[in-house]
Amino acid sequence: MLSQYLYISTAPTLPREEVDAILAASARNNPERGITGLLLFNGRNFLQLLEGEESAVAGLMDTITADPRHSGVSVLDRRGIDTRTCPDWAMKRVMIAESIESRRDMLERDLPEGLDPEVRKMIVNFAVLN
Repeated sequence: MLSQYLYISTAPTLPREEVDAILAASARNNPERGITGLLLFNGRNFLQLLEGEESAVAGLMDTITADPRHSGVSVLDRRGIDTRTCPDWAMKRVMIAESIESRRDMLERDLPEGLDPEVRKMIVNFAVLN
């Protein structure tokens, strides 16, 4: 059974290099765990979508929750899925445009097609926050 988790967390003092290191580790480790997804970071908060077998994603969520580089991990959505929406992304960083006006357009272009409309809305709403 495949599961999809969407969570947010806070990391107000995390430097860009650390975010890049997290993405590099994800790209290295996620394929062997069978986990795919995407990550947004707005300079203060993470929003991450994770997909994979329930046991693998739940285990990764435990690791993420215990990571001292961020706090306030809150799962916004958790659901069983039939197919992955990010099958080719070990962990894609979705960039958030500097200008709030262009964020929505950029995300509509970059987010995967098969994303549940409710989940897509949560991601876009996160990205348009300042």
